[in-house]
Amino acid sequence: MDGYRTQASDLHPDVERVVVVVGWRAMSAAEKVRQVRALTDTARRFSLAGIRRRHPGASEREVRLRLASFWLDRETMVRFLDWDPDVQGYG
Repeated sequence: MDGYRTQASDLHPDVERVVVVVGWRAMSAAEKVRQVRALTDTARRFSLAGIRRRHPGASEREVRLRLASFWLDRETMVRFLDWDPDVQGYG
């Protein structure tokens, strides 16, 4: 792994290689999918919490639309969800 640079500032590169790189390679495809799904779910929950904190009076629909604005382009938001992030706001 010539030229490898650590991704975590608080982890020694040798430890990271074992924990992250070797561990990831040892996982089955199904285990990797589970890990990615878990990380995605965590990111979604943090995003929802941030939206609710910034928009305390928002309805559940508005919260979900603001969440969608993180991943969908403006044209899709307007066309299919009747929400213009440039007017009504992003997450």
